[in-house]
Amino acid sequence: MISKRLIGFMSEAKKYIGFHVFLQLLNLVLNIVAIFVIADLIEKVSTKSFTNNDLILVSSIVVGVVILRYIINIFIAKASHNASGRVKQILRKKIYSKLLALGAKYKEKFTTSYLVQIAMEGVDQLEIYFGRYLPQFFYSMIAPIILFIVLSTISIKASVILLICVPLIPISIVACVKIAKKILGKYWGQYANLGQTFLENIQGLTTLKIYNADERKNDEMNVEAEKFRIATMNLLYMQLNSITIMDVIAYGGAALGIIVAVYEYINGRINLAGTFSIIMLSAEFFIPLRLLGSFFHIAMNGMSASDRMFKILDMDIDNSRTNLIDRNNENIRFENVSFSYDGENSILNNISLDIKEKSFVSIVGQSGCGKSTIASLISLRNEGYYGSIKIGDIELSSISRDDLMKRVVVVDHNSYLFEGSVYDNLLMAGEHISKEDMIKALKQVELYDFLESENGLDTKILERASNFSGGQRQRLALARAILFDADIYIFDEATSNVDVESEESIMNIIKDIAKRKSVILISHRLFNCIDSDNIYFIKNGFIAEEGIHSYLMGLNGEYAKLFNEQYSLETISKGETINA
Repeated sequence: MISKRLIGFMSEAKKYIGFHVFLQLLNLVLNIVAIFVIADLIEKVSTKSFTNNDLILVSSIVVGVVILRYIINIFIAKASHNASGRVKQILRKKIYSKLLALGAKYKEKFTTSYLVQIAMEGVDQLEIYFGRYLPQFFYSMIAPIILFIVLSTISIKASVILLICVPLIPISIVACVKIAKKILGKYWGQYANLGQTFLENIQGLTTLKIYNADERKNDEMNVEAEKFRIATMNLLYMQLNSITIMDVIAYGGAALGIIVAVYEYINGRINLAGTFSIIMLSAEFFIPLRLLGSFFHIAMNGMSASDRMFKILDMDIDNSRTNLIDRNNENIRFENVSFSYDGENSILNNISLDIKEKSFVSIVGQSGCGKSTIASLISLRNEGYYGSIKIGDIELSSISRDDLMKRVVVVDHNSYLFEGSVYDNLLMAGEHISKEDMIKALKQVELYDFLESENGLDTKILERASNFSGGQRQRLALARAILFDADIYIFDEATSNVDVESEESIMNIIKDIAKRKSVILISHRLFNCIDSDNIYFIKNGFIAEEGIHSYLMGLNGEYAKLFNEQYSLETISKGETINA
């Protein structure tokens, strides 16, 4: 019923939860005062000893209690909001910090859609747990004891019976826990599956329409939605049944206490005022725990989400890795490296390659040959390779991820630009970067004149940079990479989504960077690789050929064949354009 680990996150929320409980107890005391005052008035009426002053006094007290309880309930709502809000903020910060520390490693166990669901919906589910359930839990433990002490002064028998019946509600809650955990586990598992399917279909909607596969995916989505509906209905069915059980216990216990009180009154052991007080307050024994039971099912949903959240927070971070700082030798060497994404189908097969420091190396081949996998291994986007990959004399798997990220920059065909301004996006390369440095980089990538015609560094960038052309987006990503001033630059199909003019300009920039830095160019277009210091031609996960362009052309092998095919197609394409 209480998660010790979740309690550990309520450091800043403790005062709000304590204040929440105090206000609820104050409400209870006010309620007891109002009932006792009314009971006293009824007793006086029955004995015909009341006066107008008594009626005025009782009315004033009752009105005052109502006003005070209204004000207190406002503060209770605020305390509940503050308690849950602080904890949600802490949890989201911890998840975000953990993901930053893990880098791309989180993909080994979790999908991005899964993490978004847990960080957003999952954390929101804990709002009831911290804002309502925990305060109600502590209040429910104290309130029956206070009521027992107060009512035992009237009738010890009725008070004892009421107190004995109270624990039956938490016992019924505990009995539901095992069933609830199993059902909630299925609910969240199906929820994650549905979210993942939905996100994937939305992202690939254009492709689905092109291949007329949208109807099939719609059917698959409906199957997942039906599974989620069944899981939701099972959850609601379980909650309804448990609430019914709690209602029977609550109302039955209150009725039993009332019967005893009436019996005591008939036998002259208590007066009418005492009987009225017990009748009116007997329900107060059970209402707190009855509300706790209602919050419990919602809180259990949050606790189930928290179990999945802790799986993310518990992922190991290897802090024993070595830094590359102050090491001059940054040669990259692959020795008999193999890699598979699924553990069965190999993408790379015993490849060996040597990338000298401050050299311009190209890795080429047809789509799916494994060239982008090489980039993902060097940048630690993927791990779990076989063989040896070293930067200098340090094995890649033992290099600090944070340190490597300071040394290696990957610019792919779809580098992300964030909504905001050009200045904001360039500042990501380093907080120390000045506007003069930014302008210099923008001029280098030939984007400065365009931005000057807009609003300079303050030019707004819409979501996914939809107000920029493909070439402009890539140039801005390239400027950001230049400002980062890394030691190793990996360009993974960095010119695949731009026009010919932009491609030539970007390639000139890449060649200029290669004069000072280590550059790895991954490209399907072989013409871009002619000036490389070395070229690796990958086929089916193997290095089929390697050498400079002229040497590979002289071999008249796979590289030469593909180069000539591309050259012929481009020549025909240009001819058709001219004729048009």
